[in-house]
Amino acid sequence: MSNAPGRFPALGLSVLAGAIFASVTAEFLPTGLLPDMAADLDVSLSRVGLLVTVFAATVVVATTPLTLLTRRVSRKALVILVLLVNAAATLLAAAAPTYELLMGARVLAGLAHGLFWACVGSYTTNLVPRHQLTRAIAITGAGGSAAFVLGVPVGTALGHAVGWRLAFVGIALTMVVLAALVIRYLPAVDHRVPVKTGEIPLPLAKDRTLPTVVLVCVVIALVLTGQNVIYTYIAPFIADAGFGEAGVGPMLFLYGGAGAVGLFIAGSVGGRRPVATLLGSLGVVIASILLLGALPGSPVVVAVLVLAWGTAFGVVPPLLQTRNLGTASPRLRDLASAGMTTAFNAGIGGGALLGGLLLDAWGLTALPWAAAAIVAVGALVLIPELLRNRAKPQEPSVRV
Repeated sequence: MSNAPGRFPALGLSVLAGAIFASVTAEFLPTGLLPDMAADLDVSLSRVGLLVTVFAATVVVATTPLTLLTRRVSRKALVILVLLVNAAATLLAAAAPTYELLMGARVLAGLAHGLFWACVGSYTTNLVPRHQLTRAIAITGAGGSAAFVLGVPVGTALGHAVGWRLAFVGIALTMVVLAALVIRYLPAVDHRVPVKTGEIPLPLAKDRTLPTVVLVCVVIALVLTGQNVIYTYIAPFIADAGFGEAGVGPMLFLYGGAGAVGLFIAGSVGGRRPVATLLGSLGVVIASILLLGALPGSPVVVAVLVLAWGTAFGVVPPLLQTRNLGTASPRLRDLASAGMTTAFNAGIGGGALLGGLLLDAWGLTALPWAAAAIVAVGALVLIPELLRNRAKPQEPSVRV
């Protein structure tokens, strides 16, 4: 069991990053293959976009109850189990002959994905002490960035070349490989918080760190809603900007690469100046999306704005995650992680749903304006909390 501070667990964190890579790629792969899936299943783009919404809604509804039901289960065993269930669900999606069966497979994948994130989010805090938390989250977060840099673009290109179903098979097999690597290389942790002799544990609802955790989760939900109003439908947006369908994969690669740069910024600068880095990044995200709405006709301008957008947004999730997990008390850590997972997916699903409604009513040009406005609301909600507490969140105690 690894809970004590010691040598930095780079290998174990890298395995977690790989598992995150596979899970995030599987979650967002439909965004790059929307036209292919819609044509194959003979449904509209907005109906395929609804797959993202239903997936995320499943995570929102199920993550916290599943986290409570599995709170006594070994975290390592749980990571392995949910990876294998997600792999099976992704294979079912690849084989689904109808839209309805595909939707059912995505619901099963959503159940596994939500529990995976609730477990992985708190796993990092049990592997490293507080002063290494930002660095550790940057490493595991690299898996998410790699999904956007490689996973989704390569899956998109593969889907265009040989069919979207084989792309799903490929990511399912990747999950199986990652489950084997988890078995071999990820250290086990003791996630339980023992009660001291004579101590009466307070209900979680009275935990003094709960209000800040809830506020950060609300901000995450708002920012991700705005982000996914436009990102869910980025493939047709890019194609209509002058790149055509052939340009979607390279542009997604550009966006993902920019996100990796943003992750590096979060790990190197965000730990020293978290407030300025987070607020500055949110400002660049808002400005970039607004300009995408105002200047959609020039491929060069769109490429520059996608680069700025991807870089800035790459900074935001790891810093919000660090603030959430760094603030939460040890007893609240698993539920804080579950709440964060719920918030992320409420934003992903809500953004996909709202984007689909706007797409059907007013077309692609409406998406950037709505997206920027919602991200701005999230930033405004966050500013008072950041200004009240410019210092780093207190270290969750590390058990020896």
